[in-house]
Amino acid sequence: MVAGGIDSCIIENLGDAPFAQGRTEPEVAACMAVVADRVRQAHGEALSLGINVLRNDVAAALGVAVACAADFVRVNVHVGAAWTDQGLVTGSAGDTLRRRRLLGAEGVAIAADVLVKHAVPAGCADLAGVARETVGRGHADVIIVSGRATGQLTDLSDVDSAVAAVPGTPVWVGSGVTPAGLSALVGRCHGAIVGTCLHLDADTEKPLDPGRIERLVAARETALAGFAACVAQPGQSGT
Repeated sequence: MVAGGIDSCIIENLGDAPFAQGRTEPEVAACMAVVADRVRQAHGEALSLGINVLRNDVAAALGVAVACAADFVRVNVHVGAAWTDQGLVTGSAGDTLRRRRLLGAEGVAIAADVLVKHAVPAGCADLAGVARETVGRGHADVIIVSGRATGQLTDLSDVDSAVAAVPGTPVWVGSGVTPAGLSALVGRCHGAIVGTCLHLDADTEKPLDPGRIERLVAARETALAGFAACVAQPGQSGT
């Protein structure tokens, strides 16, 4: 990924599926810390590093983040609750914020999903409302909006709703990003998490494909250049 031009990554325990509902076993965090530290040593601060301990073990994620000097943690359920294949997963924003402060890790950003994928909300299903709660009461630093499942397209109207609901807070698209779809995201959101389309045959069970990585990075640069040109000429359509 780094050789192909990607400058940020999330390390997660996707291979542990089916995931634990609550706390993971201690060896999960231990192994992830070793892997993440090796990545950090290899690439230094040039690579922005995130940690996600599935399904929702934020305490472990923060521990790993501190151990490897990661930049952020991803939290699948930060506020409220969601019915998932693990059962009911509940958010614990207060515990997460207190633990982050206790660890002296205030510099580790919290990137929180809103109506997380592979789940249905237990309670409020209004995306804009949940986004406001996640930032306003949960004090998340970034929010993530995704499709219904890994690799599925994220509804652009959901992205627009989230951006409008939490002005000033970065909004990332969490699923379904492809080179062809990048142009629709530039200028609309602040980042994108990409996984499925980077693997051979878009199959996460297969290895990463360097060619797919290069095509994604090239599409990003083209989309950014096109957006910059529109901003520079505000009279043109698409500004």
